[in-house]
Amino acid sequence: MNSTVLILPGIGNSGPEHWQSLWEQANPSFARVQQRDWDHPVCSAWLDTLEQTVAHVGGNAVLVAHSLACLLVVQWAAKTHLRIQGALLVAPPNPDGLSFPREAVGFSPLLLKPLPFSSIVVASTNDSYGSVEFARSAAAAWGSRFVDIGPAGHINSESGLGEWNEGLLLLQQLAA
Repeated sequence: MNSTVLILPGIGNSGPEHWQSLWEQANPSFARVQQRDWDHPVCSAWLDTLEQTVAHVGGNAVLVAHSLACLLVVQWAAKTHLRIQGALLVAPPNPDGLSFPREAVGFSPLLLKPLPFSSIVVASTNDSYGSVEFARSAAAAWGSRFVDIGPAGHINSESGLGEWNEGLLLLQQLAA
């Protein structure tokens, strides 16, 4: 993989058993975007960190976003002049949903414009943070390929996916 893979966890960061962390451990060239406050995310602060990181690594970056970080990537794409190779957007939450975390500030309204890079949205049929219908609709608005992986919860460590090889194959398609 010739791309620079940037891991973007959602609220609370991704723990050691999360597929993002397992990918990072198995691939030393993958780098996690380190936010200052994982538990009380403010979109503008997260945007600044992402902008600085992408500016540092250059245009061959592929973003791997989970949950709240999917909304971050969409907000960032609307504001930045930087270019990336693509984004894997896994389990995007509905910012208008009842389960959306109140401590996440500035991530709505949901932007529904085509993304200026290749992207794949991955969703589960039983994600309490965003329905598969929501994810499919968002993917269509963003011009993203949509992948429904069936009942896998929030596609996190509690989903029991381990290294989630299916997701790694999707990432390889974006990074090709």
